[in-house]
Amino acid sequence: MSTPTPTPKRYVQADQPEGVPPLELTGERTLPDVPEENYWFRRHLAVYEWIAPRVEGMQVADLACGEGYGSDVLAGSAAEVVGIDANPEAHEHAKARYVRPNLRFERDLVENVSGPLGAVVFLQTIEHIEDVPALLEAIASAAPLAFISTPNRLTLAPEGAEKSDNPWHLREYTIAEYREVLEPAFGSVEIHGLFHAGKLAVHERAIALGWDRVHSFLRITKPFYDRFTPAIGAGDFELRSGPDADLERALDFVAVCRE
Repeated sequence: MSTPTPTPKRYVQADQPEGVPPLELTGERTLPDVPEENYWFRRHLAVYEWIAPRVEGMQVADLACGEGYGSDVLAGSAAEVVGIDANPEAHEHAKARYVRPNLRFERDLVENVSGPLGAVVFLQTIEHIEDVPALLEAIASAAPLAFISTPNRLTLAPEGAEKSDNPWHLREYTIAEYREVLEPAFGSVEIHGLFHAGKLAVHERAIALGWDRVHSFLRITKPFYDRFTPAIGAGDFELRSGPDADLERALDFVAVCRE
């Protein structure tokens, strides 16, 4: 289990605050509050937490904000955040659950983003978009700074495949393909890679040494991962950049795009 995969089972958030409608885990968006989904939630959260201090004091749009947890993280440092999502259930949930004076939610298509803004945050969604160049032009026109992330096809999809089996992804990118699609819209593009750290890095090394065979032989797979997966934190991921980062092995690419 070098990279846990989303579960096909149906889950609904439990124990939500009063008046907050729970969301179902669809596979298209990730959710907090679902232990089996914790790897993917923390993988997303780590990037939001990395971005938050970099948008301090700015007016920020969080496009395709989903459940709203990321917009809430950004609002801890930004001057104002608007979380934008077209899904009606996600919109109702987010505006009921995350309440701050500097945070609001709008139900709209990401393609309708407009400025002036200080920054746009657009995470793990570009792979869902039909007309990517048009959307990137809209983002570049709305703000001088954008944070745009996507999974690395080389670590998400089977070797040699054009994409993973995620039915909502229209396309997935290698590092070279990602640069090629981003650079025409922005003056500069700096790409960071998200990697396992902490206990996930230890787990990755254990896999390389044959841990998959061991837990299967001992018949402890389910009890081990029932404990391990909920224990994963955002600190079990790290962002790297530069010539030594080996971005082709990254889990996700996080692009910092400037006008």
